Amino acid sequence: MRNLFLSLILALSGGGLPALAEAPTTSLRPVLRSVPVVDVAVKPAEIPEITDVVLASAATLTVSKRPLLRPLRQQIEEGDFHRISAVRFDGWVKRFKRRALRNGISQATLDAAFKGVRYNSDVIERDRNQNEFTKTIWDYLGSAASDTRIANGKAALRENRRVLEAIERKYGVEKEVVVAVWGLESAYGAFKGDIPVIEALATLAFDGRRGKFFEAQLVAALEILQEGHTTARNMKGSWAGAMGHTQFIPTSFQSFAVDFTGDGRRDIWGDDPSDALASTAAYLQRSGWTKGQPWGVEVRVPRNFDYRLADRKVTKDPSTWARFGVVGMDGKPVRDHGAASLLLPAGHQGAAFLIFENFAAIEAYNTADAYVIGVGHLSDRITGGGAFQSGWPYGDRALTFDERKELQRRLNRGGHGDLKVDGLIGPITINAVRDYQIAQGFVPDGYASFNLLKGMR
Repeated sequence: MRNLFLSLILALSGGGLPALAEAPTTSLRPVLRSVPVVDVAVKPAEIPEITDVVLASAATLTVSKRPLLRPLRQQIEEGDFHRISAVRFDGWVKRFKRRALRNGISQATLDAAFKGVRYNSDVIERDRNQNEFTKTIWDYLGSAASDTRIANGKAALRENRRVLEAIERKYGVEKEVVVAVWGLESAYGAFKGDIPVIEALATLAFDGRRGKFFEAQLVAALEILQEGHTTARNMKGSWAGAMGHTQFIPTSFQSFAVDFTGDGRRDIWGDDPSDALASTAAYLQRSGWTKGQPWGVEVRVPRNFDYRLADRKVTKDPSTWARFGVVGMDGKPVRDHGAASLLLPAGHQGAAFLIFENFAAIEAYNTADAYVIGVGHLSDRITGGGAFQSGWPYGDRALTFDERKELQRRLNRGGHGDLKVDGLIGPITINAVRDYQIAQGFVPDGYASFNLLKGMR
């Protein structure tokens, strides 16, 4: 019965299911075609690659839809879904290899890189569920700048001081900042990832949700192998293809990685972290890093402050911010390091920061505010600085992915914007939240909190 089911699927699709990576969709979830009857127990998100084909093909048959769909659920539970994907994956790999050969990848590189590569369903599961994992910024920072990570960072700095000082002299990026990136990305090399990068990227490129992006990463990874920087066996990393001590994706490796040791290879994977640390410094330098300028400074904000000024587009010198009552935690104006914006990552009830251009340099590495603050704060603590002095709204919690989308829908319905409902809280959503807060007489800090959503409900 199981083999018959597989044969039916392949036959209905013309001998093989279409490769989604070659025609990526814009939706994060598949859109089911219209059919008269659908078994609601079969969730599209659980079977993203065959639901469309099964339902569309079933619509052309004279038999009932339910007898086909119910066995489908049973077969998925027994693992046939992954076997179908594996069959399709092998076909996709053959077509990809032909494209890679035309683009300059040698047959020898392809043979070595794809030896033992298989469809990795665990990678797809991680990709599908990544939006569901949420942390408040205070929880994130508690881990990013924990006592253990600070102590280990100081130890890593001592052990690698000579090379880090040489890197700082060459690239003009403070050694503590480089170490902080290393600490957040791989716990100073302890957790670089153990997933074969070629297998992970091939699986994601085949899957099709972001097929073009991951196929570009796969080609770049093959070029890295072809240039001899490492071997396919050693090219391991995260489920999304980030590699080495400081977790470069392949295209970032091509753009920023350097051979600091002079051995002819840009080795970010090996026991010696020199190339990886220098590559991180080169990345930050080319992203606009200014030596001697802080990423940000914790500040006090007066009670009667106009929180509409807490906007990345609003920049003022620290002396000007002081005239608005925004001063350092010692009550004095912040030192003039250049134009700064006021950032309230947890709204007016949490810590506030004046952030400088170096904030944007770290942001080029990872765009999440929490990550940038984490790197900056960890580097400050490794240097000998103290913990943040302000509190956080501990009674609140982070919004889930679905709740962020709900918030955007409610803002749209209330006339506070025309937001794309994507669950991503960026400047446009923050401005819409601020517009809602003004209309309700709340403090307009733009903070998309769970308490705010509860009030909207």
